[in-house]
Amino acid sequence: MSQCLNPDCLQTNSKTTFCQKCGSKLLLTDRYRALEILGQGGFGRTFLAVDEHKPSQPYCVIKQFLPQAQGTNNQEKAGELFKQEAIQLEHLGKHQQIPELFAYLIQDNRQYLVQEYIEGQNLAQELAQTGAFSETKIVNLLGDLLPILAFIHQKSVIHRDIKPENIIRRKSDNKLFLVDFGAAKAATITALAVTGTVIGSAQYTAPEQAMGKPTFASDLYSLGVTCIHLLTNIEPFDLFDVSESDWVWRDYLKVKVNNTLGQVLDKLLQQGTRKRFQTAQEVLEALQLTQKPISPPTPQFTPPPTVKPTVKPTPQPTVKPTPQPDIELKSAKGVSYHQLEQLLKAGNWKEADKETAKKMLEVAARRNKDYLEIEDIDKFPCEDLRTIDQLWVKYSNGRFGFSVQKRIYKSVGGTRRYDSKVWEAFGDQVGWRVGGSWLNYPDLKFHQTAPDGHLPCMVIILGFGGRYEGGDWRYCLEFGGGVVSLFSCVETCFQTAQEVLEALQLTVKPTPQPNIELKSAKWWAWNGRVW
Repeated sequence: MSQCLNPDCLQTNSKTTFCQKCGSKLLLTDRYRALEILGQGGFGRTFLAVDEHKPSQPYCVIKQFLPQAQGTNNQEKAGELFKQEAIQLEHLGKHQQIPELFAYLIQDNRQYLVQEYIEGQNLAQELAQTGAFSETKIVNLLGDLLPILAFIHQKSVIHRDIKPENIIRRKSDNKLFLVDFGAAKAATITALAVTGTVIGSAQYTAPEQAMGKPTFASDLYSLGVTCIHLLTNIEPFDLFDVSESDWVWRDYLKVKVNNTLGQVLDKLLQQGTRKRFQTAQEVLEALQLTQKPISPPTPQFTPPPTVKPTVKPTPQPTVKPTPQPDIELKSAKGVSYHQLEQLLKAGNWKEADKETAKKMLEVAARRNKDYLEIEDIDKFPCEDLRTIDQLWVKYSNGRFGFSVQKRIYKSVGGTRRYDSKVWEAFGDQVGWRVGGSWLNYPDLKFHQTAPDGHLPCMVIILGFGGRYEGGDWRYCLEFGGGVVSLFSCVETCFQTAQEVLEALQLTVKPTPQPNIELKSAKWWAWNGRVW
């Protein structure tokens, strides 16, 4: 598979050299091949890609400059900032918690960055799924992020855009990475004395940065705001009392915070620059985390051979989990789920999605139909629903499955009653809706890098494809009220995704679960159909 990089095309091609639709080259510098779009922002698009020059063809990320800013001056400024990210990353050099820059290039009059791919979620996504962070998670966050800030500040760089979206937790080891250096600024003595362009995300921006005069302490302020947002799950603007000109984050706490951490956060959030901590090292010392490294690793540094046996064993249990027990493929209707298990085990997500829909129709004795009626879901056996969900949860390592989707749905305010706004928020979270538009089925991501809860999906659109809007699959996704009934069934039939994972002996961090609502005897449907 190969994604065309032409912004006016974006055709998905087979693994060829030129786009079959517009004729554009599919490889950047005959080396990097885009596979799919990961996201889009104010500066452009981000693609998951592979490096075809390396034998293992590892994943990487292609950032394409495609500004939304209007006007020549704004476009030029945006272009400068995009190039500046490459310059800053090159200047910073290698750091174990900053994605490595592989290339900066121009092709077809468009700028591109190629960077290391970090598989994982950003902290905004994590917050939406798991809720407010605990005190321990915040201390660990500070312990991970402060050494990175110490490193970039030692290199005379101010990040200027510290926020949850720019902090990624790597899936393999839970290590935090700081990303998006497009707003970063070189902090020379001259630059610090001159008022510059106001850059950053308003809710997290320090007062002096909002006036165009950022300092190193501005990054620390933004880190403090990030922490109280994660602690409370309340937007920063709502945590600041304008009438008192003071932060009131403690009024919204749902978790315990000790005095030391509370005082550190208060000092990070001071309006006056001189009243704040001046360096990341000072914060580490206040938290008694001075053992954390603050200097960049050099290529020559490797642990002595005698130390390796004591360093390596500790992470092994979490990186290589114990073999997972087989799932008992129960069915109240004698339906076989062996084919579904084989497809999921092989990572063949699209065929597994189709097989899931096929098996649910078979369970409901509607193999000659392409939809499920209300009573079909009402009578759907819990044994079969559990089996299907456990297979998805197990082989996606907790990322896909009905229980995962239900958890995300509830995290955005979902209840047993359909609400279009909540449904849109859910669609945004699971990646069925991008840029305010619902995706067509062929445009969904059938890959491990898809957002949590992205799959299964075909079962959601059973009964709508081919009968509405000229066969447009998006119709059911956009009017997903009937899916609420499926999530109600999920809640009634089996445990949360967390409990499923624990039953499968997968190592995961526990998340608080809401009380289970009472099952309703009535099902909500859209136009008389559950789907």
